[in-house]
Amino acid sequence: MATRWSARAVAVGVGVLLQLAVLLSAPTAVAAAPLSVDFHAATCPQLESIVLSSVQAALQREIALAAGLLRIFFHDCFPQGCDASVYLSGAGSEQQEGPNLSLQPRALQLVEDIRAKVHAACGPTVSCADISALATRDAVVVSGGPSYAVLVGQLDSLSPASANLVGDLPDPSITSVQSLLDIFTTRGLGERADLVALSGGHTVGRSQCSFIRRPPDDDFSRRMAANCSVNPRVLQNLDAVTPDAFDNGYYIALNKSQGVFKSDMALIRDRSTAPIVRQFANDKAAFFKQFAISMVKLSQVQRTDGNVGEIRRSCSRTNGQSLAEEEGFAASS
Repeated sequence: MATRWSARAVAVGVGVLLQLAVLLSAPTAVAAAPLSVDFHAATCPQLESIVLSSVQAALQREIALAAGLLRIFFHDCFPQGCDASVYLSGAGSEQQEGPNLSLQPRALQLVEDIRAKVHAACGPTVSCADISALATRDAVVVSGGPSYAVLVGQLDSLSPASANLVGDLPDPSITSVQSLLDIFTTRGLGERADLVALSGGHTVGRSQCSFIRRPPDDDFSRRMAANCSVNPRVLQNLDAVTPDAFDNGYYIALNKSQGVFKSDMALIRDRSTAPIVRQFANDKAAFFKQFAISMVKLSQVQRTDGNVGEIRRSCSRTNGQSLAEEEGFAASS
């Protein structure tokens, strides 16, 4: 009797063949199949459970990793799409650029540790980009925030983003909502609700003294400045209400003029975004709904390479770099 293949079965089969091709030709760039929530269902059914259990254990030890993962994800996706380019290290990497100098090393390492577990279980079938996206979503959920769909099937980039693209990351010293919107619009995030909701990721963040708003112009900013004068290495909670929980405390703080960055205060001082800030302060569910929508949009920022790349064997190096290092070691031994 003839066998009829469903569209879903064909799609899974194509995904398996594609990933086998990646395994057989690691240094060669390939183009990925369309993204989907179950892209790895056949090749790595344990994927989501490995990521979730790893994130749960890590956040139980250090809740600040949630903020670290969120910030890394934003800094990866915003310049040239979610391609794990920010995980590349060394000379000429994005990590050497100004906006990324304060990325949390422990969060970067957590994604690499999860990659090692996933590859040990399934072989090198899942990219660092996919692991980063899943780990970030799980960190939001574990710290109290909303869940949302993560489309996987991203390949890891073969090179870092240019300094110009990294330079497009919004600066916390920006005081104009329109300037922020102009930047976000270039990435398909031009809705004011996207700007306000994604800024809500600060609800679990902390800032170094060099980024706090100056000059002090109210009691809150004066207290921050005084704390930094006593200890320049102190970290300021970006959510002065509930700093270790993913909730709407950030917006409640903004309503009290307790924003840490100039860009935070711009949201409550601008007549076009202030109503959204107040809505999210009064309605956590509304914030969670919009945050989920905006995170999905962030994950779909168009990649400049069209999702051409590889599945890295180490998140901090391309496979070509790893192969060159291995050959160099073999030649010298």
